[in-house]
Amino acid sequence: MSTSSLIHGISISVSDDDEATGKVRVRVRRKRHRDPAAARRRRILRAARLGAPLFLAFLAVSLLLYESYRLRTPHSPSPPQAASADLSRLDRTARAANGPRKSCLKILDPEKLHNLELPEAPETNMLIKKVVYRTSLPRIEDDTSSHAENSRFNSFTGYQTLTEREESFKINETARVHCGFYSENGGFKVSNVDKEYMRSCSVVVATCAFGGGDDLHQPVGMTEGSIRKVCYVAFWDEVTRAAQEEEGNKIEEDLMIGLWRIILVSDLPFSDQRLNGKIPKLISHRLFPMARYSIWVDSKSQFRRDPLGVLEALLWRSNSSIALSEHGARSSLYDEAKAIVKKHKATPEEVKVQLDQYRQDGIPDEKRFNGKKALAEASIIVRDHTPLTNVFMCLWFNEVVRFTSRDQLSFPYVLRRLNPPGVHLFPVCTRKDLVNSFGHRRKVKPLQPLLKEER
Repeated sequence: MSTSSLIHGISISVSDDDEATGKVRVRVRRKRHRDPAAARRRRILRAARLGAPLFLAFLAVSLLLYESYRLRTPHSPSPPQAASADLSRLDRTARAANGPRKSCLKILDPEKLHNLELPEAPETNMLIKKVVYRTSLPRIEDDTSSHAENSRFNSFTGYQTLTEREESFKINETARVHCGFYSENGGFKVSNVDKEYMRSCSVVVATCAFGGGDDLHQPVGMTEGSIRKVCYVAFWDEVTRAAQEEEGNKIEEDLMIGLWRIILVSDLPFSDQRLNGKIPKLISHRLFPMARYSIWVDSKSQFRRDPLGVLEALLWRSNSSIALSEHGARSSLYDEAKAIVKKHKATPEEVKVQLDQYRQDGIPDEKRFNGKKALAEASIIVRDHTPLTNVFMCLWFNEVVRFTSRDQLSFPYVLRRLNPPGVHLFPVCTRKDLVNSFGHRRKVKPLQPLLKEER
């Protein structure tokens, strides 16, 4: 048996035999010598492993700060301008990461615009040659219960039955449709002077503000020739006129404010001001019976292009009849319905009624139609006033009255059901080239009871 001990690096082993004989064996353990160069390399590698992430993070933050500074710095020095002046500039463009983006709207140069004339009316075979608007003359009463539940039908709209609704989507040479102005007592009254003025217009840029609404934004960017050939018409009620006069915007003796001809409307047919606004927006051909073209601009926007140039770029050049912007956020009417409910722009109950009817009529939940988005943004509508386009707008108006006032929800339905040729859905960037958007300034005041729909 043996034992061992370690004293100051010296190992001493003792066995029973050694103890017996008095001998002790001493074994010396050699001390390990470390290589200084290897230790230095290990320290360098350890530091690299710890410092590399910190170094990369520093580089990323530095690059981010540099790019942020570069984007904020203008490419060429220019004097600062007031915000209002910037919005009225014709050449205002959105800034991309590598500078100002190119315009999406290809307008003719000023010289060609100055000499631009309306094209001759095409003498081609039209699907619809004549439109007869239903009035309060005696008619066959069928399916009368179908309109009793909808209180928004009134003596202005007429009481369209579901049978009449279905018939209106059938293409015939002579179309019979409801399209507002059903009865002489239905409302939306204008003076005889205003009626004569509207009959004189062949091209119209129109907007409206009822119930106080938005401010009137003067158009910019047109040629002198367009100013002489185009009517700029703004429809107001007395509430809007009073609100504008308080801010110093008074109608002149010639009934003008700047370039806008103000037309005062009395006896509005709906208590919902959104529906009153759909009259000049969707059925302008009923207000301007001699007009060949119209451009609708929502009151929140400032029109900043030459109207004849817009007609040439969006209609004549592509042989189109109506042009609207694609929707920027969604593509399906069913997705739009969810957004409308989420944003409290209509009640879930009335949206459900509309969608149930559309599903029953076979409208699919698809995001594309004829190669384009199936959803439009209707703040700008550029169109001709041919019979087929007029029928299209009448049917669109009727859907807005029958269901929710959200016209973006009913446009895809009418488009699929009627499927007219010449519908041009232009990209969102083109819409931004057409107008400067200010947003809605104030909430409109609804009409007070007695409700107009109860007349």
